[in-house]
Amino acid sequence: MKTVIQRVNHSSVSVDGQIVGQINTGLCVLVGAEPEDTQKDVDWMTNKLVNLRIFEDENGKMNQSLLDINGGILLVSQFTLLADCSAGRRPSFIGAGNPEKAKEIFDALVQKVKQLNVYVQTGVFGADMTVQIENNGPATFILESPKK
Repeated sequence: MKTVIQRVNHSSVSVDGQIVGQINTGLCVLVGAEPEDTQKDVDWMTNKLVNLRIFEDENGKMNQSLLDINGGILLVSQFTLLADCSAGRRPSFIGAGNPEKAKEIFDALVQKVKQLNVYVQTGVFGADMTVQIENNGPATFILESPKK
């Protein structure tokens, strides 16, 4: 699983001009599910997302997690994170794999984060979405679950 994590003041996702998910302070996370991802990857990523200390404490140091600040998380599926752009001029999406399996993994991630009593919003899997992000910092991190 590959993610792009952005610390945000506000973020929303729209489909056909209608907001389908939005948060205030927290994380906007773009999620790419790989074909070989399992529940183990979901568990690992969930733990990282909610416990990664990337929010500032009273001294201005990145020392607090999403759980510490009681922030929200906007999870947006994005298969283009798995594109291979190393050859030619057109991205290859072979690494993105099966959409049905990717949806299962994405849905499992959403449910796992919800189990931790985190405010979770999402986009619509497979839809053409518009994501609004007010990045705080800016602070952006790329995180991949360990390779099998």
